Amino acid sequence: MAERNDISGLLAFIGRKGDWRDRMQDVLAEHLMPALEEFEIDHDDLADLIGEQWSGVLWGCGFEDFLGQRYEDGNIVDLYLKRRGWKETALNQAYFAALRDAPVSLYEVSDVKPGASMVLRDLLTDAAPVTVKEKSATRTLKQWDRIAVRVVPERDHHVISGALLPFRAEAVDFLFAGLRDALKLKKRDALRLTRDQLMGSAPIFTAAWLFIEIDRALSPALPQFSNSDGDDVLFHDLRFPLASGVTQKAVAESLDQVKGFLPEGPKFWNWLAARKGRGGKAGRGIMLDTQMEGATVLGSLELKGKTLLVTVNSAKRAAKVEALISAAAGGLLKSPLTTIRTVDQMQAEEQHAEPGEAADEIPPEIARQLMHDHLDNHYRETLDAPIPALGGKSPRQAVRTAAGRVKVIDWLKMLENRSAKHGEGPIAEYDFGWIWVELGLQDQRR
Repeated sequence: MAERNDISGLLAFIGRKGDWRDRMQDVLAEHLMPALEEFEIDHDDLADLIGEQWSGVLWGCGFEDFLGQRYEDGNIVDLYLKRRGWKETALNQAYFAALRDAPVSLYEVSDVKPGASMVLRDLLTDAAPVTVKEKSATRTLKQWDRIAVRVVPERDHHVISGALLPFRAEAVDFLFAGLRDALKLKKRDALRLTRDQLMGSAPIFTAAWLFIEIDRALSPALPQFSNSDGDDVLFHDLRFPLASGVTQKAVAESLDQVKGFLPEGPKFWNWLAARKGRGGKAGRGIMLDTQMEGATVLGSLELKGKTLLVTVNSAKRAAKVEALISAAAGGLLKSPLTTIRTVDQMQAEEQHAEPGEAADEIPPEIARQLMHDHLDNHYRETLDAPIPALGGKSPRQAVRTAAGRVKVIDWLKMLENRSAKHGEGPIAEYDFGWIWVELGLQDQRR
């Protein structure tokens, strides 16, 4: 017996109808050719570039669009159901008819129940959020993901079509720009589309996704890291040998006198700088820095045997901390030997570390609690810190205006989405709910 999503009979029917087969190929070309021509890529090379699975999904985008096309001599679904519908189950007949009339749109994912369902909010219409039953996609999609798909009514519930494209943030921007251009909308005009406009815009969705994915495949972007001073992250390990006859105690007494060196025991110091009240330098990409007791941790110092080991994450900080140490304990230490490592090298070293070197002896439940406590402290600090994505305002400042609230909501969704994509572990499990409540936005978390 045929299943609801078994399109083999419909495909065979199209294959026997030369004119309909040609029409389907024309629709597929509308979806694919703008990007292929722009990047001068042959259709046969597309699967190798972006992956065989995506080549199939893209074909599905064009195929589903073709099912909704109406020509002078009719619609392919109507024709098929009239001539061969008797061979299909009632459920399959209803599905084809519903898919024919369902427009593609961009949806925001929430309330994901893996293997069961998810809630989709249409970002291009004012339709109410809808719960869809779905098994496979809900196992990989995360809170606040954005997807292009068709929502299809089925009996007393909704399902999604087979062609689903996950949209990155840059693909969303590209899509919105393309839709505005196609509909001749001005920047101040709300991007709200009718069903007919969505039905006619399906190729724009595919092209927007494909332009971004091809560009990423041809020139994969390396992540950019900076610290809170705006400096590119390069880890510097400075090893100061103790001068002949000098004791650790003598060095420690000198370092205790340095403003900003906060001791944590007799042989370890955190180098702290008071957090800037406003502004701060916006670096590139992901910011790597740690907050502690209302201050930024600029680095650490530790006495080990006959060596003072200092670790910082930029060249500027390395030069500054060397000057501070030299001024305080220059006569007690020899010139440092410096090792420089990139973020990638640091990650590679951690991956190749021996099991005994890692901190995996900590019970999982304790490690989870420690991480969640750290994230709590970090985000409490962040609520009062300037955020580039919020125009340099802190989240508490930004929520005071309507425009600012919109930006804060988008920022929170981005944080949750990135956290959820960490896979299994304490970061992915972290609950951001308290932040929404703290900012008075709990009713917008949907």
